Amino acid sequence: MTELRVLRGGEQRPLVLLLHGLGATADVWAGLTALLGDTSWAAPDLPGHGRSAPLDSYTFARVADSVAHLVDPGGTVVVGHSFGGVVGLHLADLPGVRAVVGLGIKVAWTDEELGRAATLAGKEAVVFPAREQAMARCLKVAGLDGLVSDLDAGVAETDGGWRLALDNRAFGVGEPGVAGLIAATGTPVVLARGEHDSMVSDAQLRGVARATCATVSLPGLGHNAHVEGPTALLSLLPTGQ
Repeated sequence: MTELRVLRGGEQRPLVLLLHGLGATADVWAGLTALLGDTSWAAPDLPGHGRSAPLDSYTFARVADSVAHLVDPGGTVVVGHSFGGVVGLHLADLPGVRAVVGLGIKVAWTDEELGRAATLAGKEAVVFPAREQAMARCLKVAGLDGLVSDLDAGVAETDGGWRLALDNRAFGVGEPGVAGLIAATGTPVVLARGEHDSMVSDAQLRGVARATCATVSLPGLGHNAHVEGPTALLSLLPTGQ
């Protein structure tokens, strides 16, 4: 089992399992978890991110396997952002999963985009002389520049300076196959996006949704809607909140 850093809180079921996006860490959920009251929640740094151990290779299924033990069989709502949303869809049919909320999942990929991701996956980590430089790069990669000022677990000290905690090989997960994942599950799914998210459109979400899969646009928000407006995301969670 991959060693994971996991943040936790609350006691009441269902558990809300929070899966961050590529390049981020569990800390991005702080705004949402502050609104959950006594509801139980768990937010891991995904493998190869933050203070969690890397995998020897990355697929969405392997990342999902590494966090599957966090699902509470007594009741879990999985909430995933972008990369984490695809991971969440891979968990949809585990015992106890009541619903999956996928936020900002990029569902349409060109060959050029996949090629760029594969190239990034093959690059060595850049070492920056100062932590501030590494943090600036971390926030840019995670799309959090201007939204948060620091993501402590997102950078790590290394010989000669500082680097991103992100394992670049995670960029190589490939095309996510969202339509197939949704078609294969009987678990309720909500696909949401911020109104101003340039990575995915309402039409693209409707194109992969099945009849029992809801699609939602969150007004005024962008790709990191869970950071920009956590209250809007809270309203999508079937937890009694």
